[in-house]
Amino acid sequence: MPRRLSLALLLLAAAAPAGAQQAPTRRSELATLVEFLSIPNVATDRADIARDAAWLRAAFERRGFRMTVVATPGSPVLIGERPAAGATRTLTFYFHYDGQPVTASEWKDAGPFQPTYRDRPLEAGGRVMTTLPAAGPVDPEWRLYARSAADDRGPIVAFLSALDEARAAGRPITSNIRVLMEGDEEAGSPSLPAVVREHADRIRGDLILLVDGPQHPSGRPTFVFGARGIMSAELTVFGARTDLHSGNYGNWAPNPALQLSRLLASMVDTTGRVTIPDFYKDVVPLTPEEDQAISAIPDVDSVLMRHFGFAKPEFAGRRLEALHNLPTLNVSGLGAGTVTGQGRTVIPAQAVARLDLRFVKNVTPDSQFARLQAFVRSQGYHLIAGASPTDTERATYPLLARLRRMGGYPAGRTPLDNPVAREAVAAVAAEMHVAPVRMPTLGGSVPFYLFSDGLGAPTVVMPVVNFDDNQHGPNENLRLGNFFDAIAAMRAIVTMR
Repeated sequence: MPRRLSLALLLLAAAAPAGAQQAPTRRSELATLVEFLSIPNVATDRADIARDAAWLRAAFERRGFRMTVVATPGSPVLIGERPAAGATRTLTFYFHYDGQPVTASEWKDAGPFQPTYRDRPLEAGGRVMTTLPAAGPVDPEWRLYARSAADDRGPIVAFLSALDEARAAGRPITSNIRVLMEGDEEAGSPSLPAVVREHADRIRGDLILLVDGPQHPSGRPTFVFGARGIMSAELTVFGARTDLHSGNYGNWAPNPALQLSRLLASMVDTTGRVTIPDFYKDVVPLTPEEDQAISAIPDVDSVLMRHFGFAKPEFAGRRLEALHNLPTLNVSGLGAGTVTGQGRTVIPAQAVARLDLRFVKNVTPDSQFARLQAFVRSQGYHLIAGASPTDTERATYPLLARLRRMGGYPAGRTPLDNPVAREAVAAVAAEMHVAPVRMPTLGGSVPFYLFSDGLGAPTVVMPVVNFDDNQHGPNENLRLGNFFDAIAAMRAIVTMR
């Protein structure tokens, strides 16, 4: 095991709750998870997605849910309800059952849809386990590798298992339970807003729990009271009509790759702060309770930097969980000319950058895109409306660019003092014997606002999987200890008084 990874894992294990170190023997629950993970779930494959939806419908109906499958232009959305006798409280759980696209050749072992156990993380030299041992405890450090093991089908099976275990233990379900499961989350949830509007009365709850994403790296149970919104954009800078010979025309023809590099670099200063005017203008400051909650979170910044392999954070002076409460501008991709093989010695005709912008409460996609447009223009660029510049535009403007917006939705947030959320946090704390992490805002983006703002319902994110799960990438995995803890946490919530 590399020393840097060993140190990180040791520190994180030291911070994990006592419940995470137990060794349950939940082989039947794991067998159910393996069965579900064996069904491919890339949203573009309609036949497989239909199989996923059918599996879910049957699994929830067996547990007493009245299920409805809502057809959409994309994948089906499933809505379910399980009343509880005498209950005065309704809890809604959101999950998604689709996964990111896969390239099978990038996966170790048998591939993304043939679940494989390892006795430790792949990066730590974990060995393949053909089958689980027939008897004895299941080591919580074992990993299950498959697409969506963590994001988000592992949590779905953990929820089903929580209901099963509550019934087996004679612990009554104390709330009316609703579920909402979509199959297009990884594509930006294009159909979900309409479904939520049209079926609001069957989705709304006294508390909506979005069970998605990795828990805090300390290993503690985690509740997040807001989520950032997101928008993508494509920025293209144009030079000559075609690529030009770099020897014949170098030092003379404009180079879009250099122009784009300068333009992008001008958007962020050396401290990591975005320089676009008014970029932070609408940010709502954290409340004293939210500041206090962040201070109470175990500080793992130095551990994460060792684990991920860099020496200094971009935005120095503020810890990661605090920075989640600021909007971001990220360059997620760059392209110009050729960079592989022999390459071509040319001045490229154009250069392209893919950006993603994250939003916090009160910062909207429309306002941030308008500020981005204004900034590009302020740097001397003429923004074209078409796919490429016209001859007139090429003859008139020395700096030409196209800025294209792709999707986008806003952030949402729920106050930390919401009474039902407090009850859920307290129930998990009592079950797991450790104080959960409470975070004002999730770093990533989920359609939180649809529930917190669209339905006016108190909403929290309850991430349950391991932070090093490789979600969205090859060799996605679920630490079995996280799976077992997720069962315990959700069992505590559905049976809380």
